[in-house]
Amino acid sequence: MPQDELPAAGAESSNTNFSAATVSPPTGQRTFMHVLVNTALANIITSYLWFALTFWVYLETRSVLATGLIGGAYMLLVAFFGLFFGVLVDRYRKHAVMVGSTLVTVACFALSLGLFMLVPESELMSLTGIWFWLFALVILIGAVVEQLRNIALSTTVTLLVPAERRANANGLVGTVQGLAFMITSVFSGLSIGMLGMGGTIVIALLACVIALVHLLFLKIPEPKVVRAEERESFAEIRAGIAAVRTTQGLFALILFTTFNNLTGGVFVALMDPYGLTIFTVEVWGIVLGVTATGFLIGGGLVAKFGLGKNPIRTMLILVICTGVLGASFTIREWWWIYAVGIWLFMMLIPAVEAAEQTVIQKVVPYAVQGRVFGFAMTFEAAAAPITAFMIAPLAEFLIIPYMKSESGQQSWGWLLGSGDARGIALVFLISGIASIVLGLAALSTRSYRRLSLAYETAVPSAPVEPDAESESGSAGAV
Repeated sequence: MPQDELPAAGAESSNTNFSAATVSPPTGQRTFMHVLVNTALANIITSYLWFALTFWVYLETRSVLATGLIGGAYMLLVAFFGLFFGVLVDRYRKHAVMVGSTLVTVACFALSLGLFMLVPESELMSLTGIWFWLFALVILIGAVVEQLRNIALSTTVTLLVPAERRANANGLVGTVQGLAFMITSVFSGLSIGMLGMGGTIVIALLACVIALVHLLFLKIPEPKVVRAEERESFAEIRAGIAAVRTTQGLFALILFTTFNNLTGGVFVALMDPYGLTIFTVEVWGIVLGVTATGFLIGGGLVAKFGLGKNPIRTMLILVICTGVLGASFTIREWWWIYAVGIWLFMMLIPAVEAAEQTVIQKVVPYAVQGRVFGFAMTFEAAAAPITAFMIAPLAEFLIIPYMKSESGQQSWGWLLGSGDARGIALVFLISGIASIVLGLAALSTRSYRRLSLAYETAVPSAPVEPDAESESGSAGAV
């Protein structure tokens, strides 16, 4: 059975004691809620500035290429650092990792404010100059480092929540992320429309400092991590990869999600340009905020009912549903069909994300979960920038002009109607169909059946006992 072999991989990289028994601290659920709320605040802040950057760049340049490259660069940085982030989560206390991540974000946002104030706007907005890309890169790094906290949050579910409640806890994560998205999108649009980019950076920086102060007063009961001095970083990474390889079907799950993210790159590159074509920036922010209630509903349903007996099957079915939505929500240039489509799409996302996390939390030992989550993040995030970097220039220089031409209208007008964004609609249609085919194909694979069996028969792994020093503190106290 896979679980018999996996602890050996984890044992090579940690001296922490682990057991197959499901053990969580008495105050674990309460502490998890504090950590969840703090992480939600951090997500709101970084997403607020990240969304604002995208809105600001498109409004200033009207370039789909620029927004696509920024979105692709963000996902590329996530992919590059994903496995390294996972190693950090496994090697250090979760609280220390979260504090360090927030400090880096504060530093990046402060530097971006300095650049905005010191560099003339004409130079800052020149897409061919170094200052624009340096400014965007600093903000992106501050947002990407936040992913380190999200990996740590996923491992704290295993650390603090009993196995039978982890799917529900992951649903709460989706609910909070939806709330963060809702708040972020509304205030990013309003902030850019009313305050501009400078005021937006100031707000993000101050809010990030508040989140850091709150985090410093949190205590997380967790096992003492003992690191051998001779341990090598490459051995850390090999242990995580070994855990993925040992669990039957797990790599296939990650690979499937990677291919699914290829279509997700279309959303990264084109969702905002399409929305900003049919809405003003203030209205588009409000539309995203209202539709983000789908996150709350979807995450709440997972928190209440879980993911069923087989989360993998649930995920694949929902991926097929997202393909149907992606292929249809821009079929006409009607604002309401786009808004309803985004709302339904966001309702499905928490369950898809929670399914993968629930599987990893059960079949992978706690000792190497950070590396496995990081490994998955690296592979999955690498897919979106590939699509974004390909789709953004294709859309701007080929597909959009083609769909505005007479021949494009004659060929596709019967299906996609008329309007200013029919080229983007064609890309969404093709990517949606690709998701449907991918989900149906995955359901028929041997890897799907093997992973389903591994999940059904696995014994959940959790730390034996929290560190005495941590437990003696006010766990979860703020």
